[in-house]
Amino acid sequence: EVQLVESGGGLVRPGGSLRLSCAASGFTFGIAPMSWVRQAPGKGLEWISGINGGGSTTNYVDLVKNRFAISRDNAKNTLYLQMNSLKPEDTAVYYCTAVVRFMHYWGQGTQVTVSS
Repeated sequence: EVQLVESGGGLVRPGGSLRLSCAASGFTFGIAPMSWVRQAPGKGLEWISGINGGGSTTNYVDLVKNRFAISRDNAKNTLYLQMNSLKPEDTAVYYCTAVVRFMHYWGQGTQVTVSS
């Protein structure tokens, strides 16, 4: 059974940093493309970053480029999102997603709130 469990969210002041983690199990993590997607209050889902299985290729939506960094540790079956220079508009539930055998799987999400 594919499982994705996010952690690391919380309340942070504008300009602060957080690192999200996503622990994966139930599939061959090292070959699965992974992404982070977020949903702000009252808004739709927004893809923000993706990484290939080997970790050599990453992509970002312009809104988070140069502030967020996606990475993965295939030995630990864990995906990360380092978020720096956080803004109030980054407030959202953050989900990690995996593509496994052409199907998309989602975690339960972790709340990130950026507020003074």
